[in-house]
Amino acid sequence: MASERINLLWDPDLIARYDLSGPRYTSYPTALAFSEDFNGEAYERTLERSRASGAPLSLYLHIPFCAHLCYYCACNKIVTRKRDRAAPYLERLHQEIAMRSRQFGGQERPATQLHWGGGTPTFISHDEMRELMSVLRQHFQLADDDSGDHSIEIDPRECGPETLEVLRSIGFNRISLGVQDFNPTVQKAVNRIQPREMVANRIVTARDLGFRSINMDLIYGLPHQTRETFHETLDQVLELSPDRLSVFNYAHLPDRFMPQQRIREEDLPSPEEKLRILEDTINRLLEAGYVYIGMDHFAKPDDTLAIAQRNGELHRNFQGYTTHGECDLIGMGVSAISQAADSYFQNHHDEGAWNLQLDFNRTPLKKGYELSDDDRMRRAVIMELICHFSLDKQAFAAAWGEAFDQVFADTLPARQTMVEDGLIEEDAQRLTVRTPGRLLIRAICQLFDAGAQQAQTGRYSRII
Repeated sequence: MASERINLLWDPDLIARYDLSGPRYTSYPTALAFSEDFNGEAYERTLERSRASGAPLSLYLHIPFCAHLCYYCACNKIVTRKRDRAAPYLERLHQEIAMRSRQFGGQERPATQLHWGGGTPTFISHDEMRELMSVLRQHFQLADDDSGDHSIEIDPRECGPETLEVLRSIGFNRISLGVQDFNPTVQKAVNRIQPREMVANRIVTARDLGFRSINMDLIYGLPHQTRETFHETLDQVLELSPDRLSVFNYAHLPDRFMPQQRIREEDLPSPEEKLRILEDTINRLLEAGYVYIGMDHFAKPDDTLAIAQRNGELHRNFQGYTTHGECDLIGMGVSAISQAADSYFQNHHDEGAWNLQLDFNRTPLKKGYELSDDDRMRRAVIMELICHFSLDKQAFAAAWGEAFDQVFADTLPARQTMVEDGLIEEDAQRLTVRTPGRLLIRAICQLFDAGAQQAQTGRYSRII
């Protein structure tokens, strides 16, 4: 894929036809299927299956605090300048860590992946960081030889050299920096001022300290962005040479996300300009040697994501593309989502409700979902396509005991249209996503989504 130039096959009319709303497929079924009917009995069944599997664990901690409000942000966050606001939250988070460890047998199962997200995880003090990691190590089997994937999201404004030293000393070896755009006018319009020099200094320090992977997040479609200004941002990004890049589409939904009401619609790039920005971005990164992993993600050829994709071992979950698909994912903290033993479950979004459950020593679950056999089959198809852009029909039949073309006979007319449009190619043995289809992979996956009609309800962002 790295050698293919998508602009040679870039068809605006085709993109416009398929650029509808759709899930990002960090799960199947998606979070819209989660229900409060997922009760204590369902959770106990999940725990029993998870413990019996003995699968390794992936841990996610949600730290919701931010000192600054970024106007584009749609995350579950608490904006405050009061640093002591975090202390009671962390006390309850320690309690949830101990609870989940008891429930999942955390001291008997290796935890091979750890991620702190938010919000801004580096909002908390250095001592609070050390204590939080100590509590995690007390209750879970985190690798202490730097072999685990331990990552954290970084706001460059909230993470100086001393903070990076602390993070490395307590075991983090991967960081993800929120950059979004280097243009000062764009930064001012979204209330996120961070000069390139600040970001560059953080990257230099992180590399000197031995962090082995650096990701940078960019967003296209922000106010005042143009093809030319984002080209300049990409020049600066490529000079910094991150190991991975995530290039997200800004979805302007001010009715759902109040901070976005501060962004003027007339300042946003036109749909045509937004497409030109994306086209340029993809081609620039491919020319620079990055591999297009899929959707928003790019990685250097020697990155573990690119290697896993080449080896047919890439997975996708609520943390995005991952090399840890064999793990049960345990999310802790307000709104955190877990995926374990063919179930999904999510904590309360509201901090007060999350607090109350923990104060009564209850698991702070809000809703969840147990997958049926049909769900698991459809999930397998969607994940194979979204991770590897190809599906072996014989392997499908061997795994599920039914022929692919019989199970999905109702999708045949739509698949034929996609063949004619050049998105996929298909024969009796295999369905393969062609280069233009990789850009529209979410539309292809919807063919196999039993709840695809929900995609047009306005609950999802547009595909491009």
